[in-house]
Amino acid sequence: MDLDLRLVRYFVAVAEELHFGRAASRLYLSQPALSKQIRKLEDQLKAPLFTRDSRHVILTARGQRFLEDARELLATADRMQRPSRTGMVRIAHVFELETTRAIADAYAAAHPDVELLEHAMDSITQLNALLQHRLDVAVLRITPRMLVEHPQGWDHCLLRLEPLLLVGRPDGEEKDTASLYEGPLEVFGDPPESGSFNAHGMYLKAFERELDLSMRWLGTPGAFSHCLAHRRRATGNARSLEFQDYAQRYAAAGLPVYRPEEVQPYYPWSLAWRTNDPSTAVAELLDTARQLAREWGWLEPWPDPAARPWLPADDPVYAEALPSGSRQGKPVAKLTGVPPAASPELSDAFPSPDGPPAGPRHRLDAAESAAAR
Repeated sequence: MDLDLRLVRYFVAVAEELHFGRAASRLYLSQPALSKQIRKLEDQLKAPLFTRDSRHVILTARGQRFLEDARELLATADRMQRPSRTGMVRIAHVFELETTRAIADAYAAAHPDVELLEHAMDSITQLNALLQHRLDVAVLRITPRMLVEHPQGWDHCLLRLEPLLLVGRPDGEEKDTASLYEGPLEVFGDPPESGSFNAHGMYLKAFERELDLSMRWLGTPGAFSHCLAHRRRATGNARSLEFQDYAQRYAAAGLPVYRPEEVQPYYPWSLAWRTNDPSTAVAELLDTARQLAREWGWLEPWPDPAARPWLPADDPVYAEALPSGSRQGKPVAKLTGVPPAASPELSDAFPSPDGPPAGPRHRLDAAESAAAR
């Protein structure tokens, strides 16, 4: 019997997640259906690939060997299926955020002769698609697990440190800053037990844990319009922690936006590409992204000593993103007695109608050198 590539893809998803619920969510399948397909593959191979119990999923020795072959098989199949056209590049967006939108629009304007194919994928799915030759460039949050599971075959560089801001209810108080502890804190993300826990959720969980917060997880809304509708219905004192790109839209809709007082969290977006990709179109898209990062000051934290910059302590880009003099140092709970410094006007956080905010340039020579390899 011929090996079904669809079943092989299902197996790889479960092997990478080691959790049927998360793998099913990633594949847009129900968990029972996925379990049935994995059993079908095991029957076809006449060997168990996983050891399962009520709390754990572990690869068998046969499963570990099959995983190596499965990844190679899928990569080969994807290469055979992808278009042979050289005037094409594929990129993906996370939610409706502006980082990739700005890159895609700038690239399309500069290279109208190249076909730009755009998809919607979370960070983990983007990396898998990149390594399987279904994407050419990824803009994603890199996690420690990504580097462990995929140590070779791709290169990356830090692209943007996007501030996260607090959004209040429509009749909320107008001021520049607000405490993270003034009221309930809501986040649009999937918690660990949801089965859809992803790189964004890992970031939020680290924020909740390291700052000793108790956040209300609202799930992934899928579109900004759903987020806005939720905030407009808000009647209590809960605030949402949101990306700067979304905060700009909330402010335009008349909702108050605040900078956090205790720490300033930054979401690290990285640029990723396959090692030694020969495509001229890919190289030009990488150049476009790096140029935007320089011109728009994407890698410069806001200068506010009262709110120390924050990233997860185990974030792979921590040392690169936060110079030693600007790191968070002591836990936030021990910083509450530090006298607050004057914060910049909140309006400085948002791009003007005519373009991005002015900001100091950041050298990306090392990343450019790596991309040229």
